[in-house]
Amino acid sequence: MILITGATGHVGSALVRELDSKGARFRVLVRDLGRATTVPESAERFVGDIGRPETLGPAFEGVDKLFLLTQGIGTEYAANSLAAAKRAGVRHIVFLSSYSVAPEYLAGNPLPAMARWHHEREVLLRDTGIPATILRPGGFMTNALDWLPTLREGGYVIDAIGPGRYAPIDTADVGAVAAHTLLTAGHDDKAYVLTGDESLTISEQVRILANALGRHIEVREAATPADAVRSRFPNGAPPALAEAITEGFRIMRADTRGFRTDTVERLLGRRPTSFADWCRKNASAFHAP
Repeated sequence: MILITGATGHVGSALVRELDSKGARFRVLVRDLGRATTVPESAERFVGDIGRPETLGPAFEGVDKLFLLTQGIGTEYAANSLAAAKRAGVRHIVFLSSYSVAPEYLAGNPLPAMARWHHEREVLLRDTGIPATILRPGGFMTNALDWLPTLREGGYVIDAIGPGRYAPIDTADVGAVAAHTLLTAGHDDKAYVLTGDESLTISEQVRILANALGRHIEVREAATPADAVRSRFPNGAPPALAEAITEGFRIMRADTRGFRTDTVERLLGRRPTSFADWCRKNASAFHAP
């Protein structure tokens, strides 16, 4: 039995669709059954909260494999989930981390603040002794949905990285890789860095989106750190997270080549989804009021 956390999010929902299409037995852990309406009927449903370890026992009972996704800052959620996995005798964990901790991305530079949280969670994972596969994706294409407030407000997107480039990845590709590593052998103690295969500036991404929507979109350079944070968190972010995001944007601005890997193609035997294809598939989200 496979247990999926974060099943209603972008990566988790893609993963459960993949597992369902392959006839896998799996269950999902959700805080509210009302939010699990998009989860396939084949999935078992358990109510629990990784912030409340006393609620996790039933969901972990009989689980062989775990897909673990913990959001936000800190390590509490990861620690609770990993402790439950160890008690239940889970034999394999696929853990969603970030490319910000990957040695090949860091290239000898110190860990930025955002990466330190991911690194600490990875240390907790290794300390369990449970065989694991770590997925380290780069920036998601779904981050473009964070542009919706300014698009609706005035038809513009805030650009926080200027000449910087990165290779955004479709969360559906991350979900497909997660399903592959859960269902096939040979991935224990491996760490996979996942990106798309196109290195793009924000301006180039906006131009691709505008073409898909058939409209003009203005790009405005972030004038202040607060503007930069608003490009990812339109409603603001806690101070520690805002500071980490600002630091991350400074690092991204300096990368004018755009870090990317071929891991998705090696694992899945196909190229990653292009940003243009993602924009076409998700155009309705940008047309909605």
